[in-house]
Amino acid sequence: MEWFAAGDYELARQVLQRGIAALYLIAFISAANQFPALLGERGLLPAPWFLNRITFRQSPSLFHWKYSDSLLLGVASVGAGIAATLVAGLPQQGPPWLPMVAFLLLWAGYLSIVNIGQTFYGFGWESLLCEAGFIVAFLGSDEVAPPLVIILFLRWLVFRLEFGAGMIKMRGGSEWRDLTALTYHHETQPMPNPLSWYAHRLPRWFHKCEVLGSHFSQLIVPFFLFAPQPVASVAALIIILTQLWLVLTGNFAWLNWITIVLAFSAVSDEVIRAVVPGFGFARTAAPTPLWFMVIVLAVTAFLLVLSWRPLANLFARHQLMNASFNRYHLVNAYGAFGTVTKVRLEVIVEGCDDEHPTAESEWKPYEFKGKPGDVRRVPGQFAPYHLRLDWLMWFLALGSPDTRWFQMLLVRLLAGDRRTLRLMAANPFPDAPPRWIRARAFRYRFTTRAEKRETGEWWSRTLVGTLVDPMTLRP
Repeated sequence: MEWFAAGDYELARQVLQRGIAALYLIAFISAANQFPALLGERGLLPAPWFLNRITFRQSPSLFHWKYSDSLLLGVASVGAGIAATLVAGLPQQGPPWLPMVAFLLLWAGYLSIVNIGQTFYGFGWESLLCEAGFIVAFLGSDEVAPPLVIILFLRWLVFRLEFGAGMIKMRGGSEWRDLTALTYHHETQPMPNPLSWYAHRLPRWFHKCEVLGSHFSQLIVPFFLFAPQPVASVAALIIILTQLWLVLTGNFAWLNWITIVLAFSAVSDEVIRAVVPGFGFARTAAPTPLWFMVIVLAVTAFLLVLSWRPLANLFARHQLMNASFNRYHLVNAYGAFGTVTKVRLEVIVEGCDDEHPTAESEWKPYEFKGKPGDVRRVPGQFAPYHLRLDWLMWFLALGSPDTRWFQMLLVRLLAGDRRTLRLMAANPFPDAPPRWIRARAFRYRFTTRAEKRETGEWWSRTLVGTLVDPMTLRP
């Protein structure tokens, strides 16, 4: 049926399926590398402890049947393998049910991890990846044309993502309304990248233009995603370009990348052909099977029912940010940085090997992989990979009330736990763990151009105070 098929969105389907699968691949690799140390049997917030206190209905996860670090690694490995085949486009060459099953397996596997991930998985892009994986499961295979209703629902996802973030900003700190937010944000964002210093040093008028561009792309452009072509494609391009600027100037895990991928749901082949003559896919789609149409329409109706609360939330006086209204992380509310931190605080963890530390004792810092520490170290580029511990260290410096994981981190470092140490950039005590450990808070700011030329340092820092007094495990 012509009304069901979106035959002019083959490029969109290819980008959506392969792009979302690539992000699942990264997410499962991240889980395999970090979950055991953070949330495993001997993790900072052990998943078995959490599972003993919740039910499957409260937080669906296959790990309610059994949790072990080896099972977690098995789920992550299988998920990464399935995602890799989708990136290569192999399931898409079969019947429509094959990529559908593959993506639903990715969704179920990653949902099982997210739902026991506690604070380490409490980020909006976790829910976003779950929702996106579920929806693209119903884009079909190369045998049939992409379903129009799924293409449109993916645009609704982009709308919620962008417009929700825009409304959070307008309801948030005054810095978004007086256009000063990005005067601070490049310096105080959770994890700056190699270009953040340069972005921060741009003129103030440029930062005001950045804020105006953000408001335009998030508050106005999303409405045009539902306009006729080529307007919808132009709207998608504006969103993509805005997100690429964020990719260039920060580390926001896969948030920007998944937004770019999802924006392709509004890009038609016809518009691409107008820009790139001769572009096209030499495929003749077969008629869509009735069973596939029934499933797609039923799923779309289900998702539309779930859309009511997120829609109401967009216009609510007390708008929720990054909220899931159901335990399956489908049709969520999104948004980020409703307020911008104006001062950067960093928690520096240090160890000492003296039997009784004095004012003259040497304290060696633990360097994290992504968060600032050594003032001479160039900020790294890690996104779309997600360094979860480093992100929580940023929240800790802001005064996060949940410090259980940090207390356990200090204990694990005192014990020389190998899994925990692998989360760090380097171990300053390679032969034996330190006798003592402490945590101090510093104010960090980017150096000026003159300071950087003179010292070679990217950061200047000032001691604020002690967060955790020296502690030891030894009697």
